Amino acid sequence: MKSFIITGAVGALLSVILGALGAHKLDSYLSPDALQAFNTAVEYQMFHSLAVLLVCVLPLAQRQARQAAACFVVGTLLFSGSIFGLTLAHASFLGPVTPLGGLLLMIGWLILIFAAIRSPSNG
Repeated sequence: MKSFIITGAVGALLSVILGALGAHKLDSYLSPDALQAFNTAVEYQMFHSLAVLLVCVLPLAQRQARQAAACFVVGTLLFSGSIFGLTLAHASFLGPVTPLGGLLLMIGWLILIFAAIRSPSNG
């Protein structure tokens, strides 16, 4: 789980850096729609970096925690990464990758939902 903690923290750090870049430098380089897409990618990266960290401290079975965290990491790379590529490099071939990343993010959340339903509750 240590590797997921590091990955989540690095992802959150990069979200702050990319958010600052978007807020202070990219407005003259990107169209308003592209800048909005870039900021959406930054937000999703931050939310799911925090989700990776959260999964590491939740009382889940190790297998479920690893599965959810892996979905969040790979999903974020595909979702946010493809949007960064689309907006910054105009790499239109990445367009079909974005929904695959979104699907993995949803699967990660579903894993957490089912893990919570199955786990013995304390209250």
